[in-house]
Amino acid sequence: MRHGEAGGTAGRWAPGTPILWRYRENGGARIHIARPVTVVRDEPDLLAVWLAPGTECVKPVLADGTPVHQEPLATRYTRPRAVQRDRWFGTGVLKLARPGEPWSVWLFWDQGWLFKNWYVNLEEPLARWAGGVDSEDHFLDISVHPDRSWHWRDEDEFAQARRDGLVDSALAGRVREAGRAAVEVIGSWGPPFSDGWENWRPDPSWAVPSLPQDWDRIPAHVSS
Repeated sequence: MRHGEAGGTAGRWAPGTPILWRYRENGGARIHIARPVTVVRDEPDLLAVWLAPGTECVKPVLADGTPVHQEPLATRYTRPRAVQRDRWFGTGVLKLARPGEPWSVWLFWDQGWLFKNWYVNLEEPLARWAGGVDSEDHFLDISVHPDRSWHWRDEDEFAQARRDGLVDSALAGRVREAGRAAVEVIGSWGPPFSDGWENWRPDPSWAVPSLPQDWDRIPAHVSS
């Protein structure tokens, strides 16, 4: 079975369906992040997926194989890159996204299902296709703690991406606007923060989805 092709009715994926959650490279059209995930819920107002521990994924690296985060910030986005297969380390991640929203919200736990934090990943609104969803990361993020406090993350990377021409003024404005909107949701403690997802647990019968050979295939049809 190909990823995402066991969907439910009306173009929706049934719980337990494996799909791909992918990101395009910044300033390019190639897929450089691909993560097989399992659908938790797929409804008109929410897509929830589970990234299981140990899942084989695709991630960007420098052309010589060096991990991206080890490269100094000044040259991190200008050095030639490649991709490589790797395993998702640590505990799993629950990802939540609402159609048309320029961010997704990720939930992290420590060992023993001790809830750690929410993570707001600012990005292009997800585009759906038969095998999953695609987006482009916008560098800037927000970490939200169980006591409802929050702080910006990766502002240095966002600034460097602007200097390197990967984020122009128009996009920077949209990203900042999205960030402010997300902060308003956090301040009012709206969904999904108020929905109790930190108490969610995956179905123990779910297998860890595999990474398909054609993980970088071009979607035949894309919709928001």
